[in-house]
Amino acid sequence: MSLVIAQDLSLAYGSKILLEEDGFTIGPQDRVGLVGANGTGKSTLLKILAGKLQPDGGSLVFRRQARVGYLPQDLAAAPQGNLLEAVLAAVPGRESLEARLATTEEALAQASEEAEQLELAATLAELHEELEHFEEHYGRHRAERILEGLGFDASRFDQPTASLSGGWRMRAALAALLLQDPDLLLLDEPTNHLDIPTLTWFDGFLRRSRKAMVLISHDRDFLDRQIDRVLSLEIEGLRSYPGNYERYKVQRAEEAKLLEAQAENLEAKRAHLQAFVDRFRYKATKARQAQSRLKALEKLDTVQLLEERATMRFRFPEVQRSGREVVKFEGLRKAFGDNVVYDGASAAIERGQRISIVAPNGAGKTTLLKMLAGELQPDGGTISFGHNVIMGYYAQHHADTLDPRATILGFVRELVPQKGEREVRSILGALMFSGDDVDKKIGVLSGGERARVALARLLVLPSNLLFMDEPTNHLDLDSSEMLIEALKEYEGTLVFVSHNRSFINGLATHVWEVKDRGVLPHIGNLDDWLAHQVPPEQEAARATPEAKTSLGEKERRRLEAEERQRRSAVEGPIKREIEECERRIAALEKTIAEQAAQLADPALYEDFARAKPLMDAHRDAKEELDGLYATWEEAQERLAAVQS
Repeated sequence: MSLVIAQDLSLAYGSKILLEEDGFTIGPQDRVGLVGANGTGKSTLLKILAGKLQPDGGSLVFRRQARVGYLPQDLAAAPQGNLLEAVLAAVPGRESLEARLATTEEALAQASEEAEQLELAATLAELHEELEHFEEHYGRHRAERILEGLGFDASRFDQPTASLSGGWRMRAALAALLLQDPDLLLLDEPTNHLDIPTLTWFDGFLRRSRKAMVLISHDRDFLDRQIDRVLSLEIEGLRSYPGNYERYKVQRAEEAKLLEAQAENLEAKRAHLQAFVDRFRYKATKARQAQSRLKALEKLDTVQLLEERATMRFRFPEVQRSGREVVKFEGLRKAFGDNVVYDGASAAIERGQRISIVAPNGAGKTTLLKMLAGELQPDGGTISFGHNVIMGYYAQHHADTLDPRATILGFVRELVPQKGEREVRSILGALMFSGDDVDKKIGVLSGGERARVALARLLVLPSNLLFMDEPTNHLDLDSSEMLIEALKEYEGTLVFVSHNRSFINGLATHVWEVKDRGVLPHIGNLDDWLAHQVPPEQEAARATPEAKTSLGEKERRRLEAEERQRRSAVEGPIKREIEECERRIAALEKTIAEQAAQLADPALYEDFARAKPLMDAHRDAKEELDGLYATWEEAQERLAAVQS
């Protein structure tokens, strides 16, 4: 049974149509990724599902008593009160349950007849069981675990939510939402305010959940791990595709090729009929055949090809080569009141390195970037730049501080008055500002559009050292991917802060971990860094004297053998299941490839009765393959859990 059924949804703002009689269903365990370019209506559709916005037409039908939880991208208000109590209060029902329990206990104490006492005692037992269930699922212990997972230290549980910063208020709202455990979770860019350690916890928490979810995220890695279906806002309307985002891109490309083949075949048939008509329509002996061909020509359908939305496509300009050592800092110190962020931090950056700075929120990632970029002065220590270094800096707050009265074109031309308008328009066109768009006032732009305007600064003012702070926060998924590709080709040195795992893994050659008021360098990308992290409890266990006390050699070997035997008994069936899945996946992928080759032949569509069974079989095979991938992934997760 479907959890949600949407039928004929329509919504427009003036002449801009976001939804036009679109429909879809969401099952009780569907994990849906909602994708589309900025401005296509992703957040709007989430608001409709959350009941925060009414469509112009159509209907939404939810399963009876279905509970919906919604986390918007821009939070209007956080839970009120002290942090822990505010999160607990997000789940209604505790007070009424405790009141019923107290009333029943009082009635039992006053009851004199045995039958009444037995009935009240049974009711009391049921209420205690209900309260126990409530505490297990929505109680203090679970709330504390969620808050700790989201980065809150236990010492902050009594802190008023009103005193939290914007990012921490968003986390408090997310904690309240996760505690409610709704049947349908609606998440709009939930990772925007999460650091890497918290994102890792959140990723695991969501993957363990079996509830339905609709997720908007510009982090491709995060999205791919979470979803098994894509709802895509395309030019031709709302479309649904099985599988994760990676599979969606493949299917979309296959669909485009198939439609192009159908269109070419149709055009060839149309040309053939037209040639016959043109040649014989005025010959008496062929007039009837020509007329028949003419009617057939009029009945031919047209094939609507897929249209791709515009996205950013640009390259960073070539710049002069810097010296080998680009930046060096020694003995760096920075404190804000009693909070000492850096004390004696030292490191060096070499030409061509791509460094990702990682740490929990508040540890000083942005502070370090600001000091290196010259926007913040250190309290002590030195920062020195190498030979021929030209610096560029992109930060979230830059996009928010642009002059709202300036036009896009005016802002960029003011940066480079020596450049002609045509050249500036060309750069803005690469950032999807064309025609009259360049005359828009910055004050009316969306967050994503302002972010693109801020990026223009880096394109018109070339640099060989880039500092970037959360550059993907307001970009849609395609724009984030294009930025990664542009930065891969960038010939300079890059130092950046990002919570976007796909962005870090796609670019980083080094990771700087902000730790113990200093910087600890690691070689590799984020996955390499995470693979070498030791959980705190294991690190503590290694340090205990008990852990260092060795067992007798014979006893140690016996225990290790027993452990291997136990693991083998549990892992064996799972490994065999994985092997069988992989065998079936390989066979099915071969079949799908053969079917795709046949479907690419234009001649196939001359006989639709022959083409349709093959098209149906191709679609069924891909759906079966998606199911096998899901089974394989679930088995891998079980194996990882056993091996951990």
